[in-house]
Amino acid sequence: MGKKILAVLCTAAMLLSLSACSGSENSTTSGTSSAGQTSSAQETSSAAENSSEQQESSAEASESETSEEEEYTPYVLDGDITPNMISKSRLNEGNKVRLANVIKKLQAGEEVTVGFIGGSITQGTSAGDQLCYAKLTADWLADTYSTAKVNYINAGIGATGSYIGVHRVTEQLLTKNPDLVFVEFSVNDTYANTDRDKEAYDSLLRTIWQYETSPAIITLVTTQEDGTSMQQVHSEVALHYDIPMISYHDAILDVIDHGDIKWKDISDDNIHPNVPGHKIVSQLLQSYISDVAADLDNISGEESDFSTPATNAGFVGGKLLGADDIEPTETTGKVVIRAEAGYGGFDGVTMCVSEEGGTSVTYNVEAKSIGLLYGMSIANGGLADIYIDDEFITTINSDFTGGWGNYVECAHLKTFDQTGNHVVKIDVRENTNGGKNFIISSLAVS
Repeated sequence: MGKKILAVLCTAAMLLSLSACSGSENSTTSGTSSAGQTSSAQETSSAAENSSEQQESSAEASESETSEEEEYTPYVLDGDITPNMISKSRLNEGNKVRLANVIKKLQAGEEVTVGFIGGSITQGTSAGDQLCYAKLTADWLADTYSTAKVNYINAGIGATGSYIGVHRVTEQLLTKNPDLVFVEFSVNDTYANTDRDKEAYDSLLRTIWQYETSPAIITLVTTQEDGTSMQQVHSEVALHYDIPMISYHDAILDVIDHGDIKWKDISDDNIHPNVPGHKIVSQLLQSYISDVAADLDNISGEESDFSTPATNAGFVGGKLLGADDIEPTETTGKVVIRAEAGYGGFDGVTMCVSEEGGTSVTYNVEAKSIGLLYGMSIANGGLADIYIDDEFITTINSDFTGGWGNYVECAHLKTFDQTGNHVVKIDVRENTNGGKNFIISSLAVS
C-alpha cells in the first residue's frame, strides 16, 4: 500500500515540475494557461491514483476470492463433516430456548425422551433400524450425556407425508411424552398438493408444540437426487415460528457440486440416504445440538411465538379412525373388516370388494375436517366414489399395478366452517382394468 502511494506522489511531483518549467520558458503565456497546465497535472495525478486504487482493490478482491477458496475443506466420504457443510446446513438457527431446556435436563442426568417423525428416511430405509440417522442421533445423545436416560421413539412410516403425519403424531409419538421431536417430511410432501401439505406441516408443528410436555422441535430437510424437496415451502413455516431447520439438502448438494463425492456415494437410489448418508444427517444434527450446548449461558428469553398460525392450520390435533376405532353404520355388498398387521405401516383395514349388486361403507363422524387413508394396491385395486352428507366429493383410484409395493395414500375430502356430525359414504366399483378391491385404512379427522 505504502509503495503504491509513494509511486503515485512521485508521478504527480514529476508532472507538476514539468508544468512549472513549461510556464517559465513561455513568459508570454498567461496565468490562466499556466493554471490550466497545473490542473491537467492534478487530473493526471488523480487518474494515476485512481488507477492505482482500482488495481489495489482488484488485487484485494482476488486475494479474498483466493482466501475463500483456500478455506473450503473438501468432504471425505464417511469422514467428519466440514465447516462448510455445517454452515450450509443451518437454514435457520431458530429460537433455542426449548432445546436449551432439554440439554440442561440431559446435563443434569434426567430422563429425556427423543422422538422422530417422518417418512421412509426417518424409518431407516437403505440404512436399517440401527444405522438410520434417528437412531444414530439418539445414541449420540445417550453417549454424550451418559448420566441421563435417553428414550428413543421412531415414528417414521414410509410413503407418509405431513397430512398423514399430523393425524397420527399424537397417538404414535406425543403420547410417549417426548422432550425433543425431529420432523422430516420434505421429500414426502409434494408440490402437487402444496397448499394442503403446507397447512398440514404447519398443523403438525403446532400440534407438537402445544403438547403438554412442551417439546422442543428441530426440523430436517432432505432431498431427492435432482434437488426436489419441499424446503422452500417448509422453511416458510419454520421461519414464521423461528423453529430450527437443518438442511441436509443444502449441505449434501453443495459437496456434490464441488465434486467431493457423487450422489451414488450417499444413496442407493434417487431419494434415500444409505449408511454414509444417514451418518451425515446425524452429524449435522449433532453439530447443531453441540453448538447450542456450548452456548447455553447466552440462551434465555421467550420461546418461539406460536400465537399466530402460518396458515389456516385446520388439521391441528388430528387423529385417525381405523377399523378398531370406528364401525360402519351401514354396509352393502362384500365388506370385510380385518386386523392386518402393518399394511403400509398401519394396522387394521376394511376391505371392500366391488360386486354387481354394489358395495358401500357408510360412517358417521364428528369433525370439522375429514380425510381418508386408503390402500394403493399393486394387484386388484378398484375405484371408490366418495360422498359426504350426500354430496359427491371425488373418485379415488387405488390401482397401483406395476408399482414398488402396497402403501397407504391419503386424500383430504372436505373442511367445514365448524365441527359437526357428518355422513361419509364410500361406494366401491370395479376399475377399468378389472380391479375390484378397495382398502380403507382409516378416516383422518380433526
